[in-house]
Amino acid sequence: MEEVRKYPGKLVFGLDIGTRSIVGTVGYKTGDQFYVVAQRMREHETRAMLDGQIHDIGRVGMTIMRVKTELEAAVGGKLTDVCIAAAGRVLKTITIHTETEFEEEKEITAEDIYALDSQGIETAYEEFNKGNTSEVKFYCVGYSVVRYYMNHYVIGNLESHKAKVIGVDLIGTFLPEDVVDGLYKAVAQAGLEVVNLTLEPIAAIQVAIPEMYRMLNIALVDVGAGTSDISITQGGSIVAYGMIPVAGDALTEAVAQHCLVDFATAEQIKRECGEKDTIGYQDIMGLPQTISREELLEVMRPIVESMTGQVSDKIRELNGDKSVSAVFVVGGGGKIPGYTDMLAERLGIAPERVALRGEEVMQKIQFLEKETKKDSLLVTPIGICFAFYEQSNSFVFVTFNNERIKLYDNSRLAVVDAALQADFPNECLFPRRGEALHFLVDGKSRMVRGDLGEAAVITVNGSPADIHTPIHANDVISVQESTAGAPASLEINRLPEYKGVIRVEVNEKKIDLPKFASVNGRLQSGYYDIRENDRIVMLDFYTVRQVAEFMDVIVDEKMHIYVNNKQADMETRVYENFSIVWTMETLQLSDREAQEAGDGMALSYADLPDGEESDGGEDREDMTAGGGTEPAADTETGGAAAGESEAARDMQIFVNGSPVVLRGKSSYIFVDLFDFIDFDLSRPQGKSIVTKRNGGDAQYMEPLSAGDTIEIYWRD
Repeated sequence: MEEVRKYPGKLVFGLDIGTRSIVGTVGYKTGDQFYVVAQRMREHETRAMLDGQIHDIGRVGMTIMRVKTELEAAVGGKLTDVCIAAAGRVLKTITIHTETEFEEEKEITAEDIYALDSQGIETAYEEFNKGNTSEVKFYCVGYSVVRYYMNHYVIGNLESHKAKVIGVDLIGTFLPEDVVDGLYKAVAQAGLEVVNLTLEPIAAIQVAIPEMYRMLNIALVDVGAGTSDISITQGGSIVAYGMIPVAGDALTEAVAQHCLVDFATAEQIKRECGEKDTIGYQDIMGLPQTISREELLEVMRPIVESMTGQVSDKIRELNGDKSVSAVFVVGGGGKIPGYTDMLAERLGIAPERVALRGEEVMQKIQFLEKETKKDSLLVTPIGICFAFYEQSNSFVFVTFNNERIKLYDNSRLAVVDAALQADFPNECLFPRRGEALHFLVDGKSRMVRGDLGEAAVITVNGSPADIHTPIHANDVISVQESTAGAPASLEINRLPEYKGVIRVEVNEKKIDLPKFASVNGRLQSGYYDIRENDRIVMLDFYTVRQVAEFMDVIVDEKMHIYVNNKQADMETRVYENFSIVWTMETLQLSDREAQEAGDGMALSYADLPDGEESDGGEDREDMTAGGGTEPAADTETGGAAAGESEAARDMQIFVNGSPVVLRGKSSYIFVDLFDFIDFDLSRPQGKSIVTKRNGGDAQYMEPLSAGDTIEIYWRD
């Protein structure tokens, strides 16, 4: 093919894919003039389209290819991009208001207005989907701005004004997925890529009702072959869209039935109705026949009455249950004699206010092919080209994980947009953490996060990508789900409260004792794996008995025991850096030291918060570390019980303002009171537990005295 001829402006290719024919228009815009370089039309050889919907994609694609080929020859170059319009079959609309607020007042640019419109379209789409209860997917095929706002006041044009808040009232129009898909597939078969998609009434109004007339309450009716598309103007804007699925084909079918001819012959008879008094034809039996213009009009009259009745009802519905001031009619179906008069009668307005629009609305359109006849049939094809300049609201198709999906092209599409449209789970795009671990340490809630997994593996057209990678029409996107990491795990010895060992001195020899904790009332070593909802109490001491068992030493009952040079017994607690002496000899102690030695207090692990007792055998294995053997829980409990039987006494304290009596022991530590109050440590009610004794912070192991005032509560 020869080189593309040079034109003063960028060529725009518009394609009107109608029910009866396909019209292609190529032109360019210079100033406010539009020049039609070439225009070609082909009728469908079969009824490949019905009511504006493609039924045979292959045949429609072939017809588009023929129109495209003829236009390429006329303009002297290859055509690859095309603008199309969809008929309003099952048209749905929604009107929304949206605003953008800036951090400070600024001068509004064209980019700001574009972003506002895009935001409005996305909002309309979201709102429409909320109300769409059917299983049919709908797509936004066009929009119209009703009015703009600057700082909450109506304004005609936002650009170059200063504002802090801008807003828009916008009508979004939606059609079912199958209508849009059919158009895109047929166009693709002809080797074309859609660069702009609009609605047929939006396209038609670009030509038929100039902006200066839109202050008036006017209806535009585009009577095609399968649908009659309607739009309403008022106050300078397009305020409503609608359609009825009845148009010129209904007239043709009535003629075919009456004259006993095929659909194509009936279409020819219908077209000649306005030109001849008598029309000749051949019926399906091969016999020559004639029909007068009057008889033909009478055959079509019931259909015209039905069509105009439905159109007038829809106009009133869209216009707030009232008629309009005037109606402009375009499209071939509206050229039937009597159509405009009957519509005027149904609307209750003067006949001269319902008129066909053709050459009179094309004053700013120049046809470079002089033989072109300006009439109402050309309004929509040229309007499709005009829509390219007014708005770019096309869709693009991409393949996402082997599924073909359609995206609204806002010029900023990325992988994440395709993932959302394909209903790909958002959490599967990002690395996922393994299950967290929740537990209590000394009554305070603690949580350890699981490990992070691997991020999703994303490619676009085979190349590595991420969720922010830009995408374009026909891209192939592959996303492998992200993975979850390992669940959280933690040994007790990794807790900050755990110091590993307790160092003491036994008979002048340094001994390192493994640190232990009580978990749910049972002793566990530092190697214990914390489990979900464990209740851990850190133990920072041994008893003399535990030290002896760890060292595998038998302390004879005849031996004397001293802790920090004070007389002690087997249940005396031993803390970090304490010294122990067990000996057959008696050390010389002062009277004071002897008295203090009698205050040693034994700990029973059965008295920890949940009151569980160690069963000795199983826990003895859990508590073995570094070859040392931990004290048997029954030995520990038995020692405590003996002490209690000798000097058991009651003690009254006050917990959260209420008196509580502690019973069964000779002495009590803070943790004992959990056996006497209703405070469930296993069900956290906040982030941590607050423990106070006599106004100061309390430790679980500190002694209690009669009359103590205790506060215990959860902190948020």
